[in-house]
Amino acid sequence: MTVTDIDTDKLMAFVFRAVDEVGATLNAALVVMGDKLGYYRDLAANGPSTAEEMARRTGTVEPYAREWLRAQAAGDYLTYDAETDRFTLPPEQAVALTVEDSPAFLPGFFQIALGTVHDTTHIIEAARMGTGVAWGDHDTDVHNGCERFFRPGYNANLIPDWLPALEGVVPKLEAGATVADVGCGHGASTILMAKAYPRSSFVGYDAHGPSIEMARQRAADAGVADRVSFETATAQSFGGEGYDLVTMFDCLHDMGDPVGAARQVRATLADGGTWMIVEPKAGDRVEDNFNPVGRAYYGFSTLLCTPGSVSQEGAAALGTQAGPARIRQVTADGGFSSFRTVAETPFNLVYEVRA
Repeated sequence: MTVTDIDTDKLMAFVFRAVDEVGATLNAALVVMGDKLGYYRDLAANGPSTAEEMARRTGTVEPYAREWLRAQAAGDYLTYDAETDRFTLPPEQAVALTVEDSPAFLPGFFQIALGTVHDTTHIIEAARMGTGVAWGDHDTDVHNGCERFFRPGYNANLIPDWLPALEGVVPKLEAGATVADVGCGHGASTILMAKAYPRSSFVGYDAHGPSIEMARQRAADAGVADRVSFETATAQSFGGEGYDLVTMFDCLHDMGDPVGAARQVRATLADGGTWMIVEPKAGDRVEDNFNPVGRAYYGFSTLLCTPGSVSQEGAAALGTQAGPARIRQVTADGGFSSFRTVAETPFNLVYEVRA
């Protein structure tokens, strides 16, 4: 290829696209900054504000507030009135950036992204060496951001839509079922189910000890510790038997040995029991995932999920965009014969798996 082969207009279009991407990369840090310093919440509560006013109310320093506000306005997160030098958080952005129980809540998404990017140096070395990076070795923004991103979606969908889509599961939960929530993290999904179905008992399992400690505290705070317990265990070794329902939320693709996990689920389920798998939304063909959600998930897959899988025994590395066909094959190899997609959102697919 020579210089004469280059379409200059296409080259410059790509350069300016790259400039936009750099701005977006920096904005991930700015969103986390605004969330942690309370800037968004302050603007939502107080309306149009100058940098000096917002800084005073939030106990921060005016120069930082000024530049943050200007960056947010340049990215259309805020609007700006040049005559008054005031910045406004529009109501739609206020919902997405301040209302934690809204399914559109976004700061957790930015937080997990920023934590993931923070560890890029380790991922580059792991790619050279063929090693992995375990979930517990990541920045805490990864752990906290993960829960804050997924929890609103679970709150909006798990009880009203996903569980009712499973054949015969809700009547069991209402009467009193035993449930294992595998890969439970901080316990958001486990506690949500326990609050909705007080006659059932729940055990949450996760290989990350600090997450289990946090989940126990969350259960106590929610007043469900009498019906919910949490144990440190892998998906291939979690205990118990006779579960009416086993759940896995956004974690099967992270496992080094997902088939081993499927076999353990099969061994612990009661006759007629159900395995519910919630996975990132994906198509079976690579090109099916060439869209904004797929792009974000492939990024997480490269920097977070695949390194996590490679760090474990088995190193299956399914990837975040594994797709229904690959997940179905995992369940079949684990001894299950029934697999169907029962629900979906812009970010997730929900599978019902039975023996």
